[in-house]
Amino acid sequence: MISSRGPHGLQCLTFGLGALALLAGCGDRTDKAPTAAPGSPAASSTPAATAPVLQIRSETRTFRDWQASCGNDGNCWAFGFAPDFGAGWIRIALAPGPDAQPQISFGFWPDSDGPPARRLSLDVDGRVFPASMSPDGTKEAPIGVITGGDARALIDALAQGKSLTLRGGANQAVSLNGAAASLLWIDDKQGRLDTSTALIRRGAKPSSTVPTAPPLPTVTLSSAVSQAGFGDTGQTVPDALLNRSDVANCMKESVTPDVTDTVASARLDANTELWAIPCGAGAYNITQAWFLTGPGGRDARPVALVGTGGPGADPTTPDNTTINGAYDPKTRLLTAFPKGRGLGDCGTLQTWGWTGRQFVLTKEQTMGECAGVDLDYWPTTWRARTN
Repeated sequence: MISSRGPHGLQCLTFGLGALALLAGCGDRTDKAPTAAPGSPAASSTPAATAPVLQIRSETRTFRDWQASCGNDGNCWAFGFAPDFGAGWIRIALAPGPDAQPQISFGFWPDSDGPPARRLSLDVDGRVFPASMSPDGTKEAPIGVITGGDARALIDALAQGKSLTLRGGANQAVSLNGAAASLLWIDDKQGRLDTSTALIRRGAKPSSTVPTAPPLPTVTLSSAVSQAGFGDTGQTVPDALLNRSDVANCMKESVTPDVTDTVASARLDANTELWAIPCGAGAYNITQAWFLTGPGGRDARPVALVGTGGPGADPTTPDNTTINGAYDPKTRLLTAFPKGRGLGDCGTLQTWGWTGRQFVLTKEQTMGECAGVDLDYWPTTWRARTN
């Protein structure tokens, strides 16, 4: 759920988030190497133990005032947000595997009228943790970073702390209610409970028992083809496609020139075309319906888009509509970015790759709070390797 946050009371749209069984796999667990049969050559030797491999579902959970997410690649994040339209956020990120170290980032709302940030720090119950300035930040919207041993010490303080203040050009309090619970959930998801690598519940179990990162799914993209006569300007919907009632209804919703002119097309191969039909627009979001057709718009069928949030979040009903969608024939990638508001600091950014048969999700980033978090710091809830 995307909720409104911002010092100016801007209203945000709401989008559903959900885990998708088709993408998520069979649940969270770890797989150890198979045991050789007694008497076999492998059993008679003593090879080094193989590290378990993490199997993890893409999932987002809320713990009081904090939110935690893990992607299908095993990366996890915990976020705390300033309350009551406040101007700040904090993120704790941890990669999978026994050698991963937490990284802490925090930032403030862009404020051109505020004082420039020269020094950044976090204050937990009066204890100050200095931070370095990330190159991703600016003087108006600074981003602080804490890594290494300082990050571990700060996490220990957060888990027991009563108050947290972000200090920079401005100061902002962030609630710690739910911080420890969100980090404990990450320990569980990554299989590091009761080990020395845990964020919260450390123990004597060796770090070698912490699962390694899972392999990424692979999406093989089709070859690029000539786009002569196709594009995203000056396109006219073919009569064969316009005769569909769902296409005609979309066009009826597109009553202004800035929307009707967004008809787009692409050639996917010698016998397949892709058409994007505008279906209306708001202040900063344009809706399109996507169709695969034969030459000249014949034999149309809706594109089936599947995701973990945004379009295709319902595992029983693939979607063919996007918000702020676009197709790049050079990369064979279709993207969508439904914004929670015009600033673009919340929503769901998704990418699907054309395989020659269908569009398959290759990446998804989701931010459920409109809190001024830069896109580069959003959780990546799904990631695939493309070739």
